[in-house]
Amino acid sequence: MSDVSRKPDPSSERDPSPRPESSLEPTRRWRNPVRTLYDWVLSWADRPSGPWALAAFAFAESTFFPIPPDVLLIPLCLAAPTRALWFATLSTIFSVLGGMFGYFLGAVAFDSLGRPMLELYGLMEGFERLRELYQTYDVWAVGIAGFTPIPYKVFTISAGFFGLNFAAFVLASTIGRAGRFFLVAILLRLFGEPIKEFIDRYFNWLTLVVAVLFVGGFLVLNYGIR
Repeated sequence: MSDVSRKPDPSSERDPSPRPESSLEPTRRWRNPVRTLYDWVLSWADRPSGPWALAAFAFAESTFFPIPPDVLLIPLCLAAPTRALWFATLSTIFSVLGGMFGYFLGAVAFDSLGRPMLELYGLMEGFERLRELYQTYDVWAVGIAGFTPIPYKVFTISAGFFGLNFAAFVLASTIGRAGRFFLVAILLRLFGEPIKEFIDRYFNWLTLVVAVLFVGGFLVLNYGIR
């Protein structure tokens, strides 16, 4: 009798070689590069050189680095609360130095370096709008930016490009950056770990409130006293 009518064994049609899982690994292993960079910055909190890494990140964030130094400032302050104000001081000094470098890029190397950095992060769209902001608040717009989540690098580079007074720029940057970093450091120094979740959740609102107070004080000084 012929075997033509026999049904094939399903097992005989299976591919004997298992599907390689390596073909799925790129998808499984892909991570947001910004998140990877964030985790790398955070990893410095457990190293002896963490404070100097904080200084380096504060400098770099003022011109080209995408991760704010607060990411490292917070765990350092939690690990050593008595040094929180020192960490805020380091962040302020090197952030202002980085801002001075950003000013230089905007003033003498905008087309070759300043513009590419802003385009890299998609920040050129609002660049021209800063001219109006400077006409309203002058260099103190930089101080406002120092408080807020607005990318500080936009203001440092544009300040040099639009030719804002350099000494006033440094003063405004110092006030803005110090206000931001010392706000975080003092809260962590006073309340420790319990305040961390609050800062993580409401940090943008905290800095915006401080910025509003800063603007209010500026308006009172300039228009309220005659």
